[in-house]
Amino acid sequence: MSSQEKRPESGASADGGDGRRQAVAQRLKARRVEKGLSINELARQAGVAKSNLARLEAGDGNPSLETLWALSDALGINVRELIEPQTGGLRLMPAQQGFEVQAEAARFGVTLLSSCPAGAMRDLYRATFEPGPARLSEPHAESTVEHVILLSGKARVGPVETAKTLGPGDYVTFAANTRHVYEALEDGTTAIVVMEYR
Repeated sequence: MSSQEKRPESGASADGGDGRRQAVAQRLKARRVEKGLSINELARQAGVAKSNLARLEAGDGNPSLETLWALSDALGINVRELIEPQTGGLRLMPAQQGFEVQAEAARFGVTLLSSCPAGAMRDLYRATFEPGPARLSEPHAESTVEHVILLSGKARVGPVETAKTLGPGDYVTFAANTRHVYEALEDGTTAIVVMEYR
């Protein structure tokens, strides 16, 4: 385990409040128990510190984006199962609210806006990113496709070698089975990201 993986979690924004952290904590513990894993074993498989995992399950920690992906991979589930918002009926999520999860090494955060219903295969995120270290994403499963619509600012998005520069309203789609980048070129850059699983 790296020192970054063991550090105290500070990835989720305060926006979204204790209720959302508690919901994530409950889902995380329920999935771990369903899989028959101890906290020690899940922490080992995910490469995170046991103390951080215990805090997350207690609703006291703010998991980073990387930690949530690692835990969901270790549990054999999609990350949306841990962070999906309440579904059903009319639901309004103002721009500055929601449960935003931050990356560890870049000023990059995502909010899951809409989880895919049974039988469909897409997840919808709002992403916020600022100039500084780029968010470099490792390859996803072979059939994963990402769709990005830039809402504000300016950014370089796509496979590392062929990333495109986007302005507000621009759309790009790409196979996400290679390393890809999200790099803000202006302050206040925001985008809608759709993850498609074929």
